[in-house]
Amino acid sequence: MTDTTIFPSETRAAAPAAPTILVWDLPVRVFHGLIALSFAGAWITAESERWRLLHVTLGYTMGGLLLFRVAWGLIGTRHARFGDFVRGPRAVARYLGALLSGRPEHHVGHNPAGALAIVAMMALGALIVASGWATYNDLGGDWLEDLHEAAASVMLALVGVHIAGVLLSSWLHHENLAAAMVTGRKPGPPDQAIRSAWRSVAALMLVAVIGFWAWQWQAAPAPGAGVRAAQVHQVHDRDHDD
Repeated sequence: MTDTTIFPSETRAAAPAAPTILVWDLPVRVFHGLIALSFAGAWITAESERWRLLHVTLGYTMGGLLLFRVAWGLIGTRHARFGDFVRGPRAVARYLGALLSGRPEHHVGHNPAGALAIVAMMALGALIVASGWATYNDLGGDWLEDLHEAAASVMLALVGVHIAGVLLSSWLHHENLAAAMVTGRKPGPPDQAIRSAWRSVAALMLVAVIGFWAWQWQAAPAPGAGVRAAQVHQVHDRDHDD
């Protein structure tokens, strides 16, 4: 007799993957990548006098990106707008309670806790840029420099919390939120999808940022120019004393 027993796993067809929709437009994704790159680069070069210009350039870049994100949060696509994801304390508490109970609320866009972290990081970013600009232009005393460094340290800690939250939410919701910020796509109902990725706006963002970096590079003093200027100044002072 031929054995025709079939294991249940062989009889069930593989479950179809959940359909994905376009949630994050390209300007949001480009902003996310550039702001992370700018902060990381500014943090690494903070203590180096040799890379001071790069540190300042990345700080100004952060400021420009934050201004864009505020504007895009008002006029951008559905899930990019603040009105879509910024919620009050009750919504945040409800989301965290559901998360701890093992029954997390699913949000196509940012969840309330993630939205709170985003708003906090944007506010801290603005404080970092403003205090750094004032310190660079000698508009305040040592307290401004201390404020600048403290805000950057708090930002680094908040970034760590944000990353941990993304990993935890990805595990609980069984979706890769980090990959979604790269591709722009997440599982969700079709009526929650955005219509356009707005590639033209993202391209303009990149052109503006790269153009600013190139302008800063062209305006940078030649290597050794500062040393030569100091030497000339010292010689001039000696001649004057004579």
